[in-house]
Amino acid sequence: MKADIIRRLPKTDLHCHLDGSLRLPSLIEMCRERRVSLPSDTEEGLRELVFRPQYANLAEYLAGFSYTVAALSDVEALERAAFELCEDCQAEGVRYVEVRFAPQLHVRPGLELSDVVRAVDRGLRRATAAFNARPEVAGGHEPRFAAGMILCAMRFFTGEFSPGYKRFFDAMPEAPIHEIYAAASMEVARAAARLRHDEGLLVVGLDLAGQEKGYPADEHHVAYQVAHENFLGKTVHAGEDYGPESIFQAIGDLHADRVGHGTWLFDESRIQDPRIEDRKAYVESLAQYIADKRITIEVCLTSNQQTVPELAGDLSKHPFGEMRKRRLSTTFCTDNRLVSDTTVSREIARAVEAFDLTEREVRDILIYGFKRSFYPGTYLEKRTYVREVIDYADRVMSGSI
Repeated sequence: MKADIIRRLPKTDLHCHLDGSLRLPSLIEMCRERRVSLPSDTEEGLRELVFRPQYANLAEYLAGFSYTVAALSDVEALERAAFELCEDCQAEGVRYVEVRFAPQLHVRPGLELSDVVRAVDRGLRRATAAFNARPEVAGGHEPRFAAGMILCAMRFFTGEFSPGYKRFFDAMPEAPIHEIYAAASMEVARAAARLRHDEGLLVVGLDLAGQEKGYPADEHHVAYQVAHENFLGKTVHAGEDYGPESIFQAIGDLHADRVGHGTWLFDESRIQDPRIEDRKAYVESLAQYIADKRITIEVCLTSNQQTVPELAGDLSKHPFGEMRKRRLSTTFCTDNRLVSDTTVSREIARAVEAFDLTEREVRDILIYGFKRSFYPGTYLEKRTYVREVIDYADRVMSGSI
């Protein structure tokens, strides 16, 4: 499949972390302005020391976020990062992006959770308005650009993560740790609902991110019930750092509409629960349920390959191949454009090569990304938008444009 076709096809990115997707020159500039110390003040140095092609594990991969989060310490930086991320998406043909971030990571004196979300919202809206004002878009010749925000709760955090998280330890000094985690996720869920419904911000969903092993999803079920009752989209990082049971928890306990990564969905050896005696049957039933309910898996090929040694040398070993055989609902995502040095177009090109995808298969996967998005509009508006995207994609595929 030609690179030009991949670039011109309308795409989504439903799993894209704001703090993992800064432009590297912008990160350096932001850190210099905010007196944040970096291991190197050059792009080459940071690529060598921090944002590397391969990591030993997920924890090492996440280490670079300490710098990006420190840079995003005020409303100006947050708005700029959101605006530039949209511009980068637009430049490669992404027409819908859901930007996710943990607002509590950025809370500090003078910067409340709502301020963080409003700043990102402004950046998304500015970039959207500028793109959609282009003559070719305003005239209906190209699909419009749209964006939403997914607010992340965290499975695990300490008071050292940010002043926003330290508040919970200070307010609940005698509480069991799982109650502190639950209280923090509840704050995010309530804020997501309020900012969407009362202020009309582009909040479209709730996510649960962070280390899976030892930090089960069911500790956050009350927060997800709040999201559920307020009709927010629900996605959960699951099966990235743990086995099939984590994916089941995301779906069963948290009502997940989509699953982030799902890398170990088919790996029976990673099942830990001794009550599961027939592991093969468990995995088969789980995969069948996901297929039948059309629960979409947000596939992040490059970041998985960077953090999973078993995949490092051969992308064809990634379970995406098995997901395709079983006709699971999947969509290509970047995860972190900076940390993984990738784009959606690059993810598609790598998938085409590793899994011998046809042009029609690529087109269908991309369209499903739009259909399974948490689009920030009415259902009828979403249908109209998806129709625009399908018609444009078909014109690109036919060579008529």
